[in-house]
Amino acid sequence: MAREEFDYIVVGGGSSGCVAAAQLVTKGNHRVLLLEGGHSHHHPLLDMPPGIFKMINGSKYMTYHTTVPQPHLDGRAHDIPQGNVLGGGSSVNAQVYIRGRASDYDAWNDILRGNNDGADWSWGAVLRHFRGMEGNNRFNNDAHGTEGPLLVSDPGHVDALSRWFVQAVQALNEPFNPDFNGATQRGVGFYQFMNRHGKRSSAAYAFIEPLKDDPRLTVRLNAQVQRILIENGAAVGVAYRKDGVERIAHARGEIIVSAGALVSPKLLMLSGIGPAGHLAEHGIDCLVDLPGVGSNLVDHPEVPITGTTKGPYGYFRQGEGWRMIRNGLQFKLFGSGPITTAGVEAGAFVNPLDPDAPPSIQAFCVPIVYLDRDTRASMKDTYGLTITTVVVKPKSRGYVKLRSADPAAMPLVSPNLLKDEDDMRQMMAGQRFFLRAFQTEPLASRIDRIALPADPNPDDEAIRTHCKRFVKTNYHPAGTCKMGADSDPMAVLDARMRVRGVDNLRVCDMSSVPDINAGNTNAPAMMLGDRCADFILTESRTRVAAALS
Repeated sequence: MAREEFDYIVVGGGSSGCVAAAQLVTKGNHRVLLLEGGHSHHHPLLDMPPGIFKMINGSKYMTYHTTVPQPHLDGRAHDIPQGNVLGGGSSVNAQVYIRGRASDYDAWNDILRGNNDGADWSWGAVLRHFRGMEGNNRFNNDAHGTEGPLLVSDPGHVDALSRWFVQAVQALNEPFNPDFNGATQRGVGFYQFMNRHGKRSSAAYAFIEPLKDDPRLTVRLNAQVQRILIENGAAVGVAYRKDGVERIAHARGEIIVSAGALVSPKLLMLSGIGPAGHLAEHGIDCLVDLPGVGSNLVDHPEVPITGTTKGPYGYFRQGEGWRMIRNGLQFKLFGSGPITTAGVEAGAFVNPLDPDAPPSIQAFCVPIVYLDRDTRASMKDTYGLTITTVVVKPKSRGYVKLRSADPAAMPLVSPNLLKDEDDMRQMMAGQRFFLRAFQTEPLASRIDRIALPADPNPDDEAIRTHCKRFVKTNYHPAGTCKMGADSDPMAVLDARMRVRGVDNLRVCDMSSVPDINAGNTNAPAMMLGDRCADFILTESRTRVAAALS
């Protein structure tokens, strides 16, 4: 077999990887190999905003990680879906565009201060990446860009239940917020989304599609990376399987790992980078003892509140039978209607325990009875409304470990959602606040009954039981290969996203963050890919300039 060699190899074609690969090609004029273990992003259900609800409980475009039994949740195990498609989460998510708040990034910068090799992670430094990527259809100011490839838009359709939710929360003394990515997060309002005119704007569409005929970019789908090849302390290539055959690709420059917070640490460990004792358990030679690989798993926990309605409100069966035909015709003829919305039009950021402090809870208003394997036994599918409450700065931490040395084996995942008592306290307060929203006009007169929790006015014991029974991922795992200061023995990466102890190897997905941001993580994941490419290109230019001087 002929030797395959590229300038850079990007492992994982998710949100971060697509951006990093595209920027290395377009801004650096490099030859890049992008390896994605999943499928093509071209599919009608992936394209249309509400397609997520057709796929969330089973699809080849998602990989379902099942957690180990969680003792603090009475032995429950729950699923954590991950995109199995080019574009990763950006190709299968609900498309909500949230970046987090300035203090998130300023806190990262404080953690890395003095050990950052000139890498400024403050809000002012990362904002230029967000603005450069963003093509917003409403805002054009210091916080937002209009010319970027990532199309950010207002919801194309807003259900009446979403509007009543916004008004009910205002009646609870929360301000209307026209921009959750603006000066403040606090308040209630309508989200913006990564789509335009009824079509998803994923990382695959925004960054990879324009390069589909560019010979500098090679994209290989259904290519499962087995391990990173390390020689003399440096990453030199990868071994991957495609069509049942193991193949080798080499890089003249660097290997960038962006396989997500559950798989990136697994890949490092399979390659001999991780906790020495754990690797020895699986017969893997430890090349670099990094105890932090796979630790510090953090995710946003969410718990639902669901009520049925007195009238035919919301999106019940809007994708079935004559309703589907009607909605399809409306979209084709007029470009409007339910097909133009992801179904999560409204939300809120509140702090029920201290209203004037930074928000502790994010809420998503979904005008359906949301059914999954945990809630299906408790209620029937009918007209209704689900409000999920999410702890935005959780303290609970879990882990990712190897199940075996077989690259095909799923990792062991334990997120420990709500294990920290402060997380549970915040979640219980969030549940109480939004139970009040169900009982506040103009929502109250439209709600028939609250189905979850079973008691609409639960005492502390009942609400705690409800949270333990129904908590699940908000699809935001992070932190398992975190950046950190030189003095932190659990830091896997330095401030320029370089793996400690190995040359020419970086990690640029949400596993790299020191702490999770307040809000959805897809936009930050793309920022991380853009930032990683910027580090690489800046360092390359510096080396060239030094050689010529």
